[in-house]
Amino acid sequence: MLRFIIRRLLQGILTLWLVSTTVFVMGYLIPNDPARAIAGEKASLAQVERVHKALGLDRPLIVQYGDYMGRLVKLDLGKSYLNGGTGVFTLIKSSLPTTVYLVFGAGILWLSFGILSGVLSAVRARTWVDKAVTSFVLIGLSVPPAVFALLLSYVMFYQLWTHGVHLFVIGPAPTPSTDFTGFLQHMALPWVALAFFLVATYTRLTRGSLLEVFGEDYMRTAKSKGLSDRRIIYRHGLRAALTPVITQFGVDIGALIGGTLVTESVFGLNGFGRMAINALQTGDVPTVIGAALFVAMFVVVANLIVDVLYAFLDPRIRLA
Repeated sequence: MLRFIIRRLLQGILTLWLVSTTVFVMGYLIPNDPARAIAGEKASLAQVERVHKALGLDRPLIVQYGDYMGRLVKLDLGKSYLNGGTGVFTLIKSSLPTTVYLVFGAGILWLSFGILSGVLSAVRARTWVDKAVTSFVLIGLSVPPAVFALLLSYVMFYQLWTHGVHLFVIGPAPTPSTDFTGFLQHMALPWVALAFFLVATYTRLTRGSLLEVFGEDYMRTAKSKGLSDRRIIYRHGLRAALTPVITQFGVDIGALIGGTLVTESVFGLNGFGRMAINALQTGDVPTVIGAALFVAMFVVVANLIVDVLYAFLDPRIRLA
């Protein structure tokens, strides 16, 4: 186990280096000129050149890359071009908690409801329950997440507010430690909007995996020993069936850290996704690289945790 973890950590470091290098090169191919954005549209060419020199953008790309990687080894992500020289780590630190609350809160919803409905559909296969769950899956996969988020905000916020019902609030959310009730009022709708599409995905994944496990020899052996259906399903079948579900969950959690722009925009949350897109649009390369590294780090860590969980979920799997 220890050798496996060390090997995966080394692979994760290699992945982070490749991500940082790729994003660095692509960032300097963006046509937006940060020096022009800092100096202003009416600045003269000489003023723009002075900003280029101050930022070190007049040096060869390989020199800039060497300087950046040297700072990166010291865990220094550099300073943002367009936020008054604020450190990139400071920007990420201020925006990341909102996105983490959003993703993990929605993750609890889509994982729990997805597994529950998937198990129910598999156990009641080819019955009206299975057909009802299948219909829900089709609806969930067919409705674009952006459309559902807009509909949810309109019906559950604007319509309720016009009738004097203030259950939910749209805008930047307070921290749960300062105002837990207000935090829930701000985050409830974004959680549902982000989880709705993925609940359908996890329902289908759980159902298919569990039905496949039901056909395994050890399941028939457990049934022939006289074990109860509940124990067979939840003690033996579900643990093995959750392997692909947990795999997908780890990938989704890591990917959604940097992919919540639509949800954050619709519900007015100042999170990590909006910060990353704004940096990309303005050519703020240090912030873009820092955001990409954090997303890659979440994906690497999530996949490492998933791999370790395999051994506990399915005794047939051994990590070497």
